[in-house]
Amino acid sequence: MHYFPDSGTARTLSTEELRSRFLVSGLFEPGKIVLKVTDLDRLVVGGAVPRDEQLVLEVPASLRAEYFAERRELGALNIGGSGTIIVDGKAHAMAKRDVLYIGRGARDVRFASDDAATPARYYLVSYPAHASHPTSRVTAKEAQGAELGSADKANRRRISRYIHADGVKSGQLVMGVTVLEPGSVWNTMPAHTHNRRTEIYLYFDLPPDAVVVHLMGEPQETRSIIVRDGEAVLSPGWSIHTGCGTSSYSFCWAMGGENQDYADMDPVDMKQLR
Repeated sequence: MHYFPDSGTARTLSTEELRSRFLVSGLFEPGKIVLKVTDLDRLVVGGAVPRDEQLVLEVPASLRAEYFAERRELGALNIGGSGTIIVDGKAHAMAKRDVLYIGRGARDVRFASDDAATPARYYLVSYPAHASHPTSRVTAKEAQGAELGSADKANRRRISRYIHADGVKSGQLVMGVTVLEPGSVWNTMPAHTHNRRTEIYLYFDLPPDAVVVHLMGEPQETRSIIVRDGEAVLSPGWSIHTGCGTSSYSFCWAMGGENQDYADMDPVDMKQLR
């Protein structure tokens, strides 16, 4: 179980302590499914990298469930090669940046790659669900998109929404992907918080020698975490979440909480940041 500090404790943590509490790494191990259970709105985050054989989604013992989606919903984003996700015997083809929503009650979930040499890399985000919604695939082209930012502010980016109130229905999960244009490095600036929802950022498509400096913490007590390709940062409702990279990159944002209103956020004036 990944236990989470409150805002007061977060102010006192060293660099390594911040990383151990807020950073999630080691999700993508070839031939394995890795799952991290957290107490941040009961979020479970994970990665699946199938090679020659299918990987079966097992339920962590700490969930005390008969099967993984007995009381949960799951979003799966493919950030690698093409593959297939099989849910209760039905196969869903998954290209890069396709998302599959898996509803509560799905009993048998399996992950496969089309080519073991270039395996699929499935990023998994799961929250508790109190209603059942059908399993649905959204391709990268089908996702609802919008262009934001500008080149002169180095934050030109495209936001694609996959699981949201006006798209694929879910109990509480909201999920999308932001892709920065070449030459742009800032995301989510000006920053904001949203006390009614927590969030997790997965950074991907970074070159091996690139990093993102992820800023977090209360607006007047900001802290930084160095993030590399395939690593994720947990973001509680009291924390800002923004970052600047040494190159352009992509990230998946996923949220759970009281509502699914994408615009429900509390902007932070640039003058407030410390």
